[in-house]
Amino acid sequence: MITLTEKAISAVGRFIAGSETPTAGLRIEVTDGGCSGYQYGLKLEGSQTPEDTVIDCGEVKVFIDPVSMPMLDGMSIDFLDSIEGSGFKFTNPNAAKSCACGTSFNTSAEGAGTKTCS
Repeated sequence: MITLTEKAISAVGRFIAGSETPTAGLRIEVTDGGCSGYQYGLKLEGSQTPEDTVIDCGEVKVFIDPVSMPMLDGMSIDFLDSIEGSGFKFTNPNAAKSCACGTSFNTSAEGAGTKTCS
């Protein structure tokens, strides 16, 4: 299961309210890339697909594709808003290595071509 803090739910709710297109929820996915091998992707979605896992977070629905789900299961997402900037913070128990940027990870302790963030 994936959890969103109240701050994350509130932030996503604000993004949905400000969206110019109909939005059914938030898609969270894992794609190749980033400093550590994989990166998190977030985007507002107009609808879910039949194979999605759907997580109901009150006012926000989260959609996760079947390929991403095993790498995200157990993850917690928070939203930080500070003088240094704002953004989502991912705490993923499946990440054996994470980059300092906080949006890139690897599930293997050896890493997959880990490189320095710029």
